[in-house]
Amino acid sequence: MQYRIPKEVSTVSDGLRKAGYESYLVGGCVRDLIIGREPKDWDIATNALPEHIQAVFPDSFYENDYGTVGVKTGSEDAHLAIIEVTPYRTESGYSDKRRPDSVAFGTSLLEDLARRDFTVNAIALDDDKGHIVDPYDGQKDIKDKLIRAVGNPSERFNEDALRMLRAVRLVAELCFGIDGATAAAIGENSKHLSHVSRERVRDELVRILNSSKPMDALVLANQLGILKYINADLIRGIGVEQNQAHSYDVFEHLMRTMQHAADKDWDFDIRLAGLFHDVSKPETRRKNEKGEWTFHGHEVVGSRVTKKALEDLHFPRETIDKVVKLVRWHMFFSDPEQITLSAVRRMIKNVGEENIWDLLNLRICDRIGTGRPKEQPFRFRKYKAMVEQALRDPISVGMLKTDGAHIMEMFHVEPGPRIGWTLNALLEEILDDSDKNTEGYLDKRTSELLALSDDELKTLGESGKKKREVAEDEEVRQIMDKHHVC
Repeated sequence: MQYRIPKEVSTVSDGLRKAGYESYLVGGCVRDLIIGREPKDWDIATNALPEHIQAVFPDSFYENDYGTVGVKTGSEDAHLAIIEVTPYRTESGYSDKRRPDSVAFGTSLLEDLARRDFTVNAIALDDDKGHIVDPYDGQKDIKDKLIRAVGNPSERFNEDALRMLRAVRLVAELCFGIDGATAAAIGENSKHLSHVSRERVRDELVRILNSSKPMDALVLANQLGILKYINADLIRGIGVEQNQAHSYDVFEHLMRTMQHAADKDWDFDIRLAGLFHDVSKPETRRKNEKGEWTFHGHEVVGSRVTKKALEDLHFPRETIDKVVKLVRWHMFFSDPEQITLSAVRRMIKNVGEENIWDLLNLRICDRIGTGRPKEQPFRFRKYKAMVEQALRDPISVGMLKTDGAHIMEMFHVEPGPRIGWTLNALLEEILDDSDKNTEGYLDKRTSELLALSDDELKTLGESGKKKREVAEDEEVRQIMDKHHVC
């Protein structure tokens, strides 16, 4: 079978072979080539030692404990600018369940493949001859859509506990299932995830949420007993019933809200906010006098819980601030029959102009997560139209590249109605031709207008005011039409 290998990768492989060394593509890039996906990263394994690799490629760097040399290719493609070349390796024990106690460079490709995590990642490709080396039947597992550990799964997870999270992440990214023995070993060894740094856990969570099937991965993670090592607060929602507006318990609602954001291919922050938006419903749940469940203040409590969870996972401050805002304000009142534009403007101020559309998208995900079939009912579309109205710059004399103070100073005019008439007359002209909105033209035209009598200038000014009102009404009509709420 022929595989499309970028010239930057082939150049590095050819360079190693010409220098007398072996060269094989390994890991995720081979897996993706077999599946038919475009690899994001390219890794090469060789029997050359780091100093040998650098001798072949002087424009390279070596700054790690694992022998990996970064070869610079000069490519403008970020995924191909650096090709990582690593010597065959053998590893000792993993006493901390995270890193090998020592790394030794080996001489055998098979030795190197034996230390890898899953069979689908333990395949090597000779990109020169097109020959596949597959000692653990990874190609069959790819065909069967199965994640299976290399060799004894408990040994693999004792070596590096993060592999358990990586297994569910691959389920999400590849839409695969998980082998029974591998799943059982995850359940038996889940406690070892407590030894893994929170940054590494965060990185796996990010990849899970950015996949097409994050719900499948996190539900599986819970079934295997490892979701609590991502965040234990999420598990509290299991079995917590809600009111009649919801078809699912809190946990499933969170999962479905997050999944809809993935289905829409929306930004990571919306997916993360969807995962946590109702996280505090369990502790705020009460029954009212009618015997119905209420969750008053869950968004306020939830924003604090979310902040703590994201700080624990060492997310960047910018991400934490935005997601906490989305969680805090996701219960905004959106009935356009009972609110005003000023109320909408207050909400925009609360969450920030830069976040308002993400908040509205989170609300859409929240609605679908309840089990309701329709994303945007009429009232919500009308609310979106009101948001757009609140955000737009109103049509006014403030659009002019001049103002009353400038006119009074330049033309020695006293304050009075002539200033307003002049500005409205100027606005009428720039509504017809925006190119006229320059300081030079407006000063010239202002001089001509101020030479008119009061009656003449008033007539022009009132005409400009009416044109502004018509233009304003038309812009609002277009917004309402855009959202299908006319």
